Amino acid sequence: MCLILVAWRAHPAFPLVVAANRDEFYARPTALAARWPESPEIIGGRDLEAGGTWLGISADGRFAAVTNVREPGAAKGELSRGELTRNFLESRQSPEQYLAALDYAAYSGFNLLLSDGHSLHYASNRGPLARSLAPGIYGLSNHLLDSPWPKLISARQRFSVALHNLPASQPFFDILRDDEIVPDDQLPNTGVPLEWERRLSAIFVRSAEYGTRAATLVTVNAEKSLFFEERSFGPNGQPIQSSIISTGV
Repeated sequence: MCLILVAWRAHPAFPLVVAANRDEFYARPTALAARWPESPEIIGGRDLEAGGTWLGISADGRFAAVTNVREPGAAKGELSRGELTRNFLESRQSPEQYLAALDYAAYSGFNLLLSDGHSLHYASNRGPLARSLAPGIYGLSNHLLDSPWPKLISARQRFSVALHNLPASQPFFDILRDDEIVPDDQLPNTGVPLEWERRLSAIFVRSAEYGTRAATLVTVNAEKSLFFEERSFGPNGQPIQSSIISTGV
């Protein structure tokens, strides 16, 4: 997952709104978002290679999402980052309890967002200590929370406007499908070749081998009804299929 936008208790009717893009190699096997057969209260996509998920939510409001930290050449962690989200969703621990017991050194660089419906927490093994987030609007890509990357700044501003159109979903997907490349003089320097720095500067990433594979919108309203929509894509951004799941608690 390479872009996550979150509104936490920033909308009077929707205490949680998440719009996110997952960027990955197209060759990595993946399952479309659905209820998990072994845990049908959990909704999310599945990484079929390592068994975890990049983003998921449960019917009772437990939410988890992860992004990697872009650090070319860094040693690979022992455990898959997709376990961070899966294990939380399958647990009954609060975010504080879960993060306190976490072995941060066992994973490659990550950013993690966790909520039990009562609080939202952020943690990274490449930054400051884990913390609870105040009500507000946040953006996360492949660096620390709210890093001033051009695509993140733009997406967060547009996300703030799209909140006024809820429950309409299309304004959020319009943001997530924006494939505009940032000018060279505004690109971050993350250690990848310039050609890739350009490609990855877009909100929606396109190429033949790697790109945005899933765009997801999650909303939880004041009555705790859940809406989850995922749109998936293939090489060069070609649409493949979509999934819509809604539930009330």
